[in-house]
Amino acid sequence: MKVTETLNEGLKRGYNIVVTAAEMDEKVNEKLLEAQPEVEMKGFRKGKVPMALLKKQFGDKVMGEAMQESIDGAMSKHFEESGDRPAMQPEIKMINDDWKPGDDVDVSVSYEKLPEIPDVDLKKIKLEKMVVKAEDKDIDEALSNLAENAQNFDDRKKGSKSKDGDQVTIDFLGKVDGEPFEGGAAEDYPLVLGSNSFIPGFEAQLVGVKVGDDVEVKVDFPAEYQAEHLAGKAAVFECKIKAVKEPKAAEINDELAKQFGAEDLAALKAQVAERLEAEFGGASRAVLKRKLLDELDKLVKFELPPTLVEAEAGQIAHQLWHEENPDVQGHDHPEIETTDEHKGLAERRVRLGLLLAEMGRKNEIEVTDAEMTQAIMNQARQYPGQERQFFEFIQQNQQMQQQMRAPIFEDKVVDYVFELADVKEKEVKKADLEKAVEALEDDAS
Repeated sequence: MKVTETLNEGLKRGYNIVVTAAEMDEKVNEKLLEAQPEVEMKGFRKGKVPMALLKKQFGDKVMGEAMQESIDGAMSKHFEESGDRPAMQPEIKMINDDWKPGDDVDVSVSYEKLPEIPDVDLKKIKLEKMVVKAEDKDIDEALSNLAENAQNFDDRKKGSKSKDGDQVTIDFLGKVDGEPFEGGAAEDYPLVLGSNSFIPGFEAQLVGVKVGDDVEVKVDFPAEYQAEHLAGKAAVFECKIKAVKEPKAAEINDELAKQFGAEDLAALKAQVAERLEAEFGGASRAVLKRKLLDELDKLVKFELPPTLVEAEAGQIAHQLWHEENPDVQGHDHPEIETTDEHKGLAERRVRLGLLLAEMGRKNEIEVTDAEMTQAIMNQARQYPGQERQFFEFIQQNQQMQQQMRAPIFEDKVVDYVFELADVKEKEVKKADLEKAVEALEDDAS
């Protein structure tokens, strides 16, 4: 086997690999000899099939395997000896397209190698972490939201008309073509107007009614309605208004606390404060992470693999185009050209991605099976009733696993850097943190 360098330009590498016909023939014979004891063929005892017949029967298939193994072996040896790590899958092409058994195998291999990434003295990085304590007004606001969500309904004054957000108690009977239909009737049904729990247009026609009214609600079932015999049909609901109630926020007291699993109001306040500070902590970490990445981007410069930058710039351009054209769901759209701005963003992302990946590799930071399982379970909760199917789908999809593993790995590397960097805490107001988060979101857009 002969390996000749054909390109050495920046990070680009090219090689010509020649495997002689004699080497290929020897490898094929080795593989056939290895398989011979297990081969059964009519007219011969197991393991006694002549080599010439094996070669005739399986030679082409084994030749393909031998060819692939030879090229893979040559590349593995090359990467081991050179220390190169390809940025993307190497491109391999047959040079002699008219190859036939008995010819040498001549292939070209090209790739871009990962650059040498300089070490960073992480202890010299100085960062300021925003710390926000939950103030009484924040806790009171959160408790008010809880009370609103735990709202009750009180009868409106006699003769009062219903408003959007009110609860009306109704008896109703639905008819299609003048005939009642199954599932279209109920008594003493409590319906919150504006909840969109009934078919479109139903609730709006009950705004402005009062107790004792008889109302005919006319609606059309949606064309995609789950009951096929009703889909797209016009219906009339005869409604009797039996009660009209206005929403009333629950009182902030021990009873409210018990509704949310706390022993009393003081315990609920403590829980709310803890939750708020956890939320503030998450936002603060996001801001700190951005500051860290900005610092690393200033500290480290190295040559970037052009194909990685081009691919990342294309993804950025594509994502931004879809954000500006939300009505286009698929990929049936004009070709999206990348700009210098897209390329600049791509260079930053690729540089930081390679830097963090190298830090993780050198410091043996890995995503454990337990961390992956937890991440999959967390995401599976977004699909109630289909958690198991989602879990199995991820387990069988390597690309999806990598997409989930990447941010976990990045966060673990970032946490490692935080431990070594000089991070000072600074207590600030909630408004200061919110302003910093808004700035992050503006930069992201």
